[in-house]
Amino acid sequence: MKYYIFRNTTIEMLFSRYTAEFSGYGEINNLNIAADAFIWFYLPPIKPNQEQCINEIQDYYLRLELILPQIPVQKQFLIFTLENLFQINWQNSDFSVRRAIHEYNHKLYILAQEYPNIKVIDFYDFINRYHPSTWIDWKFYYLSQMVINPKLADDFQDWLAAKIDAIQSKRKKCLILDLDNTLWGGILGEDGLEGIKLGNSYPGKAYYDFQLNILEASKNGIILAICSKNNENDVLEAWEKNPSMILKSTNFAAYRINWQDKATNILELAKELNIGLDSMVFFDDNPVERNLIRTTLPEVTVPEFPEQPYNLYTFFKQIYDKYFQVHTLTNEDKTKTEQYLANAQRTQFQKAFSSLEDYFTSLEMELTIQPATPFNIPRIAQMTQKTNQFNLTTKRYTETAIHQFLADKNLIWGLNVKDKFGDNGLTAACIVILDAAKKEAQIDSFLLSCRILGRGIENAFLSWIFNYLFDSGIEIIKAAYLPTAKNKQVENYYEGMGFELLEKSATQKTYQLQLTKKFVVRDYYKIRINENETGN
Repeated sequence: MKYYIFRNTTIEMLFSRYTAEFSGYGEINNLNIAADAFIWFYLPPIKPNQEQCINEIQDYYLRLELILPQIPVQKQFLIFTLENLFQINWQNSDFSVRRAIHEYNHKLYILAQEYPNIKVIDFYDFINRYHPSTWIDWKFYYLSQMVINPKLADDFQDWLAAKIDAIQSKRKKCLILDLDNTLWGGILGEDGLEGIKLGNSYPGKAYYDFQLNILEASKNGIILAICSKNNENDVLEAWEKNPSMILKSTNFAAYRINWQDKATNILELAKELNIGLDSMVFFDDNPVERNLIRTTLPEVTVPEFPEQPYNLYTFFKQIYDKYFQVHTLTNEDKTKTEQYLANAQRTQFQKAFSSLEDYFTSLEMELTIQPATPFNIPRIAQMTQKTNQFNLTTKRYTETAIHQFLADKNLIWGLNVKDKFGDNGLTAACIVILDAAKKEAQIDSFLLSCRILGRGIENAFLSWIFNYLFDSGIEIIKAAYLPTAKNKQVENYYEGMGFELLEKSATQKTYQLQLTKKFVVRDYYKIRINENETGN
């Protein structure tokens, strides 16, 4: 990806890993409109006169307003906040420069709400990691107008890569937790539910705060699971009766509390949750257990656990920032635990039926088709980034790329799935490229979240799309399967939907379907179109 970067100082060393073209200092003309994405990275003026500083800061925003109409709305625009790196305060009561910076940043937040392609990056999050005396190397400042200390360049690029991953929803999915000396101090089987250290004084307060942070993580889209060598009944009693226990059984999507080896337990958890091992992070205080998982399940991320409980707060922040941060949460992220618990209920409920048809009928499934709009595009883009197993092409798209598909008059749908056990949210998507003149359509992407597999929903969704295209005059549908290490389960999916295999190689299979009639959608799928959504 090639970036065009607007700047007012020397910053090339901060982007040495990127393919980038830089504006002149403070220049907003001659931008390269062919760039794939844009960055606005201005740093505050370093001047003794505060009025001059304020005027320049206000001018920065005026320049930004002038450049905005020239940035294609389909291309991503990353804008860094302005942070006061150095200032001499002539009066302790004068906050005018700080106020000007605050107003500038506030305007950026408003822009991000108005323009879906704008993503504001909090630069303070980076510089706050270092002592202010290290922010600027005055030698380089005077020799080359380099404000940011070049010694921070590598750290900055690591930090920025994580921010961009967060924007693209590239994060781990699941946090697996040990119990004894991990979620509380002490050993439950020896100390009893009243003897474990949790809450009140140190070290119990450190574990209490640790649980608070983990609970907030679950509210922000992280799946929680337990893998612990313990007696299950003892743990269930502690969850229920210990008054200082923040995390309860209902906060965990799945757990393995037994005396089986933890590698086997984690494999079972991955199968139950239907997620990859590489999407898991494992916390355990025992170095022997950590080494076992690193050795036998190298795909699982296993960070070193702090030896002292007083380091738990900073440890959790470091791990969250490295593996779990996200730029914007979707509604589906916020209810992820409930969705997995509902899936467990469905699995148990299915055992009461002798046929799948009776089971599907009893689920009272409601499938809501949602054309892509500014409201659901973030979720659709997120699914293209994260969905691996049921994903025919595994093409990854940003929000701006989804907007470009729509601008080119193509079709994009999301699918909301709900049944008697709960609402799974927007958990499927399809991108169709149209060639109306030839009466042809190409399925660019077709994907479903693992949470809704096993109910035939994918067939109902695709059949509805076929019928929509048939009614629109499309006669031929083309499609492809691009194999990956994780999507083997769908390698023959299109054959099952009536497609003719045209060509097969090691890197792809191509298909064609002649539309001559409508497809039948079974009655136990109640399909509705979200009439409040517009966009296609």
